[in-house]
Amino acid sequence: MYIDTVPNRSSPPAVLLRESVREGGKIHKRTIANLSSWPAAQVEALRRVLRGDVLVSPEDAFETVRSRPHGHVAAVLGTLRRCGLEHLLGSKRSRERDLVVAMIVARVIEPSSKLGTARALHAETLHSTLGELLNVEDATEDELYEAMDWLLPRQAKIEQGLANAHLREGTLALYDLTSTYFEGRKCPLAKMGHSRDGQKDKPQIVFGLLCNDEGCPVAVEVFEGNTGDPKTVAVQVAKLRERFALKRVVLVGDRGMLTSARIREDLQGAPGLDWITALRAPAIRKLVESGSLQLSLFDEKDLAEITDPSMPGERLIVCRNPMLADERRRKREVLLQATERALAKVTAATQRERRPLRGEATIALRVGKALGRFKMKKHFHLEIAEASFRYERDTQNIADEAALDGFYVIRTNVPSETLSAAQTVRSYKRLSSVERAFRSLKTVDLHVRPIGHHKADRVRAHILLCTLAYYVEWHMRRALAPLLFDDDDKAAGEALRSSPVAPAQVSPRAQHKANTKRTTDGFPAQSFQCVLRDLGTIVKNRHRSKLTTAPDFDTLTTPTPSQARAFSLLGFSHRLP
Repeated sequence: MYIDTVPNRSSPPAVLLRESVREGGKIHKRTIANLSSWPAAQVEALRRVLRGDVLVSPEDAFETVRSRPHGHVAAVLGTLRRCGLEHLLGSKRSRERDLVVAMIVARVIEPSSKLGTARALHAETLHSTLGELLNVEDATEDELYEAMDWLLPRQAKIEQGLANAHLREGTLALYDLTSTYFEGRKCPLAKMGHSRDGQKDKPQIVFGLLCNDEGCPVAVEVFEGNTGDPKTVAVQVAKLRERFALKRVVLVGDRGMLTSARIREDLQGAPGLDWITALRAPAIRKLVESGSLQLSLFDEKDLAEITDPSMPGERLIVCRNPMLADERRRKREVLLQATERALAKVTAATQRERRPLRGEATIALRVGKALGRFKMKKHFHLEIAEASFRYERDTQNIADEAALDGFYVIRTNVPSETLSAAQTVRSYKRLSSVERAFRSLKTVDLHVRPIGHHKADRVRAHILLCTLAYYVEWHMRRALAPLLFDDDDKAAGEALRSSPVAPAQVSPRAQHKANTKRTTDGFPAQSFQCVLRDLGTIVKNRHRSKLTTAPDFDTLTTPTPSQARAFSLLGFSHRLP
């Protein structure tokens, strides 16, 4: 018996179960059944039975001996290669380059110590396909440290490549600084300093990030933990002008970075180097006192450009944000009330019957401790005596400060022909993209802490690795924005703002994602980490035959529509060589 397929002109072909018999030298065919209504898989199974094949279920024929998460590795490694970072690390493939690439990808996927990364790569554990794809399954912790030592001398070349790709003549260069603390005390870079993490009792390091006008990281520099922000500016100026050979550039830094002293000593007189910064509150108060800034100008508008004789050749762009004023007023009142509660306890301690607080120095010590917590000393009148303590609010001082609530002043030497007042304000606000980079590096995604290295160069290499990981993440977030809760139509949101001083507006597309939790094309809106976890469910399975001695073989999970959309946005397939 056999299965025969007979063409049927305009109708589907007929599938017939037949037998053939030889009689008198002739072959006669007889149709036993019409199988045209059978599913194709069922017809094929019967054909194999008639052929004499042994049929077993897939579970009886094969076993899956290993499953390795692959999709998130493919997404990160593919992006790293697509943006050219692998070539910047080294033009030729080497063991050290592969180990550095593995550490960068691992930092994006699952931040860990170097020991944890080595174990995740190892053939016996294989937390993902990363070690296999880069042929570093046998990597040890010591090899990863050696790869870091290999990477650091190449930092200048890598940053030069990033600058060539992302900085151009006349561009904005955003620069900001942050700190991160140490648990140990053996690193020579770890010093006590101003902690941005609220860890005043721990040593720290300081590192500055230089980005282009879109927040893409270009260079990073590590400093001792007691280095003040202004002292790092000269290094960045030299980097922009000498190493990157930019003849025209606008350096954007915050008010604590580009101080008057830094402008005078490091920026003024440098041809082709312009800058944008902001004034601190005491400087704004001086403008009001000198008459250069008249607060009545802002009764009907929120932006005005002024000049002041103390800053010749510079533009001062004054902005007033009513929402910021309301928030500062609210916060001040909360802090004043908290300070009063703390001071009231000191007053009560001087008046209690049993063991009252006595001694001017002792009372002053308690008062200082109460004032130091909320930083409101300037707003109180204090009277400390040997056996008493009184306080009251300095209403005039509070009123003077409240008059400037919501005001900030942008200071620049960029000519108005190059940047208008509104464009200058927008340029200064771009510093928020560097702050987002710090949040990603320190808390949200890449977790630069804890830093477990004692040698200064190892710490520098660790910070460089984390920065390069953020470089990859920056490109991924930009490509995946339609799938993320991020606003992927910022131009539309910017068009909704009445002025650059007004609060930022989200685009209708981003508002739709926020309200429905779905993208405009129907996929679930997710965070960046959720997308990575979802892609990680694309696994590489290793199968083994139970019936033959055929070699093991691998298969990849078929992506879901959402996963396929992610790889489409990234611009490559989940199948990497």
